[in-house]
Amino acid sequence: MTAPLQHSLPFDPFAPRPLPGIAPIGPEGWIIADDAYAGQMAEKQRLLRDHRSEVLWLDPAYLHIAQECLSEVLTALPTGFSRDGGTVICPDGRHVTPDPDAPLESISALIQEDICLLVKQGDEHVLCGALLCFPASWLLSEKAGKPLLAIHAPVEDYDPMLAKRVQRLFDGIRPGRPLWRFNALWYDDPSLFQPRSEDDRRPLTTRKEAPYFRSERQCLLRLPETNAVVFSIHTYVLPRAAVLQGKESAASSPR
Repeated sequence: MTAPLQHSLPFDPFAPRPLPGIAPIGPEGWIIADDAYAGQMAEKQRLLRDHRSEVLWLDPAYLHIAQECLSEVLTALPTGFSRDGGTVICPDGRHVTPDPDAPLESISALIQEDICLLVKQGDEHVLCGALLCFPASWLLSEKAGKPLLAIHAPVEDYDPMLAKRVQRLFDGIRPGRPLWRFNALWYDDPSLFQPRSEDDRRPLTTRKEAPYFRSERQCLLRLPETNAVVFSIHTYVLPRAAVLQGKESAASSPR
């Protein structure tokens, strides 16, 4: 399948920001339906069919968190979605009837964003469920049930000091006040589904040699009832020429 590519980014991926690079979300909200919507949604459904155990995981004890997340998604659907009773009509014309007994699957049928659910256990937030169809070089099976520091173990910049800052950030998220950040990655392969083990690091690829640019718009929001945190990932993949048009600087943040 040909990878669905976007034609532009809604933010400047080369704008410098100190780690962890967090800012409040603007009026656009935390869910976006862009020009690659139809292609990415088709790929999500293929992955759920052919790689279900690799892209979907939920600790049964936290079904109620996933259900609340589905409710938040339905509330936050942007322009381009419409309703017909209990059915959602998506921008690509599909009709989706959300199922509270399968909340992550329902979310996957509605939005481009991947979803990670984190709950506070002791001093750290722990991954309790995820819909991860478009991993940028990591494996859901290696992160399931782990706390933030262990999740970010292969990331060189994610040292104990940064881990404490990120945990304070998670603790400070307020309902109704979502936050966002982005990363910037150069790839040889435009495929959206790129799982990779911690022990199989992706070779560093630079602007001069990589034909594709990949960036994740990552949002954080607090669920008001369960107090869990949603970490959403909207993946953009563009040809190098499209993202570098008019830009002189480069970005490289290997995972």
